Amino acid sequence: MWIGVRPARDEPMVVLDHVKALADRGLEGDRASKASRGGKRQVTLIQEEHLAVIGALVGRGAIDPGLVRRNVVVRGINLVSLKLLRFRIGDEVLLAGTGPCEPCSKMDAALGDGGFHAMRGHGGITARIERGGTLKIGDVVWVEADAPT
Repeated sequence: MWIGVRPARDEPMVVLDHVKALADRGLEGDRASKASRGGKRQVTLIQEEHLAVIGALVGRGAIDPGLVRRNVVVRGINLVSLKLLRFRIGDEVLLAGTGPCEPCSKMDAALGDGGFHAMRGHGGITARIERGGTLKIGDVVWVEADAPT
């Protein structure tokens, strides 16, 4: 897992080994957490496996997760299947998928020509934080119905 926050618009991502997920707000230190409550884009997630695909499509090696400006990178789970489900990360944080995380036009500048199109279908998902807590490197993603208690 990889964790990053965007402190302000157009600022580089700050990489963290843990972060506080604030219920109905976003991740502590992320610009999304300063917005009004109830947003659908409180946390953005992308699959690590897709970073390799995106890199290959733009003719690069592995893509630095900070370039795609997503908050959390996970591996071993199909995020698209979670886009409208409740799921947990680790023991504390409960998220509700709110939809796909479509790429923005900044991806061409960040990844090179074709970056925007390379991310189409590989951009991950957005989620709302239903129950806060601490996200940590190494936490496992669980569909809520299958999560350990």
